Formats: sequence, structure tokens, C-alpha cells
Amino acid sequence: MKGVNMTDSCDACGGVQKIQPKTIPLFKVYMAESVIDELKKVLYCGFIGEGPKVVEFEKAVGEKLRCPYVLALNCGTSGLHLAYQMITNYDPEAEIIVSSMTCSATLTPILAVGAKIVWADIDPISGNIDPLDVERKITSKTKAIIAVHWGGNPCDMFALNRIGHQYGIKIVEDGAHSFGAKIGNEYIGAFSDFTMFSLQAIKHITTVDGGLLICRDGADYRRAKLLRWYGIDRSENRQITDLRCELDVAEAGHKMHMNDVAATIGLENFKHFDEILGKHRSNAKYYNERFEGSQIGVVKALPGADPAYWLYTLNANNRDELMAKLKENGVASSKVHARNDTHTMFQASRCNLPCVDKFNKTHLCIPVGWWVNEEDRKVIADLVLKYGR
Repeated sequence: MKGVNMTDSCDACGGVQKIQPKTIPLFKVYMAESVIDELKKVLYCGFIGEGPKVVEFEKAVGEKLRCPYVLALNCGTSGLHLAYQMITNYDPEAEIIVSSMTCSATLTPILAVGAKIVWADIDPISGNIDPLDVERKITSKTKAIIAVHWGGNPCDMFALNRIGHQYGIKIVEDGAHSFGAKIGNEYIGAFSDFTMFSLQAIKHITTVDGGLLICRDGADYRRAKLLRWYGIDRSENRQITDLRCELDVAEAGHKMHMNDVAATIGLENFKHFDEILGKHRSNAKYYNERFEGSQIGVVKALPGADPAYWLYTLNANNRDELMAKLKENGVASSKVHARNDTHTMFQASRCNLPCVDKFNKTHLCIPVGWWVNEEDRKVIADLVLKYGR
């Protein structure tokens, strides 16, 4: 029986052995069996840097998301850094509006490019940024608005892009959780100036570590492509006199590219993307139906949105007690991210955020991924309904 501590006799040890309940993990790495064979070909081909496999991976993602300007990077944080750099051009007066309910990786690149963080409040149930509060926080120094799709549940991109167009402000989507999420018939990645996706170990699709930056504008794409490799033009039609030496570098960049080893892993895992995403969504649908009408606060997607459900987030007034009960019964759960505005490194930006206060006290994420089978999700839902309030 799952979720129950049991004992069993153990003749070999001459006594009674404690059998621990099965633990249902909150995260799990998906790795396609076909990775090994394809990886061997790359590892021993004599070229393992940024090469044809990176290009192939970028093309596959671009075709799936219907986005032509895709850059594969060493991590998602690098994608945000490049976007912030291109938007602010290191202007020390630049302000960027963002939610504090996210991974600190969304935020530290803002400080790295010398910009100021301005916190906007959130929806207290979904954890997504509140467009009304965003608009209240805009000043003449505002250069960008960051939309963090909490758990893979899309923000109100129509409202945010309307604000962006009205005030001439760039929109950046932190889609670390939302690879495959849609609004209407469009995938996340098609709505804004820049969108970042994470390919870190436990995301829907992993390259072991990696990220993607989607650019809407071709000029931004070409600039970002230079910046991901020190600012050096590595295209086939570049003017060179020596294969290893460039003629000129116009703008200082970084070492943020993806390599062919990571891209090969990504390509093989990406073949299973629809199946992986489908299982996340099936489990989330089950939870939504089980929790409907209960004391548990359920995150509802915006009309027409189809979340990716990297996380399934619920809201419970006894969150910490519920988390402890789940752990006792072999179910992993976590807040995953907590508010960042209280960290010392962001103290200059502190302000009153009442809805962040509420969400940070009630939100909890339970297992929803491809590894959660029908029996597992029933156990999880039963426990949440039994102990949550």
C-alpha cells in the first residue's frame, strides 16, 4: 500500500525490518533511451563544441513553436541576461518591473546589467504578475516588464503586451516552467519581444543543462547570436584571414552558447515532448477535478490558455502542516520558490506587496509530472483532501 509505513519479517537479519513507503518525487529527470547511441556518435566525431547539432536543435524547436529566431544557450539564465543587456544597454538608470515570486535566476541578471528592480504584486492564487500593478509601477525609466509564467501557467500576455505597446516598453517572458504552454493556438514564445525557456535537469525537456532564447525581431536575434559567443561573428560568411582570428568585435559578449553534446541530448528527449507534456496535463486535469469545490485553492488558467504544468500549485491555509503530512506519507512537495524581495541583495527595491504576502503563505506544489501514474495521483489527491484546508 502506497503512503503507509509497514513492517515485514526479515529472516536474514533475524528480526523485523522497517519497509519505508514509496516516495513519489516532486521532480524527476527524463532521459530518452536513444540518447546513448546518438551521444557516442557526437563524442567521438572530433567536434563537440557549438556545431551542427546545435543548429538542428534550434531548428526543431523553432518549427514546433512556430518561432523562426531561436538561440540555444548554456542555461536559461543566460537567455535572460542577453535580453536584459540588449534592452537596457547597461543604462544605470534603467528600471525593470518583475514579480518577486520566481527563482532568483530571473533577477540576478537584472543586477548584473546594472538595472534597478521594481517589484509588482501578483495574483494571490496563481502567483502570476498583476498587470494592473505593473501599470501603476511604470515610470519614464522603465525599460522592460518580465512575465514569469509560474509553474507553466501563462500570465495575461494580452494585457501585458498592451501595456508594453502603449508605453513603448519591451516584454520579456521567463518561460522556465512553461515550455509547450499555449494561449489560444499560439505557443508561449510567439507573443513578446523575448522569451526564455529552461532546459535544466528537471524541466520537461533537458539537455542536462541549457536554455533557449526566442527573439521576435531578426535584428535582436542577430545581435544575441553574436553576444552569446564573446561578440564574435562565427557565421560561414564572415570575413576572416585566419580561421582562429576575427577581424573586429564590435560589442563585448559572453560565453553562453550551447554545445553539440547538450544539443544531442535535447534532440533525443525532444522527440518525446508531446507525450511528456500530455502526462503533466492529464495529471493536472485529474487534480483540478478532485479539488473542485473543496477547501483547497486551485489555480485556474486564463480563458483560452493551456498550461504546461511543470508545477501543480495549490493553495492551503495550513500549507506547512499539509507539507509535513504529505512527507510522512511518502509524497514530496515544496514551495519550489519563495519571495525574493526580502533578500539582502534586493533590499533597495523593497516595497509593500500584500498579494505576495498571501501567496507565499499558502502556495504548495505537488507531484504532477510524467512519472506520476494513476495510482500515485489518487494517493496524492486523497492526502491533500484529507489534510488540507
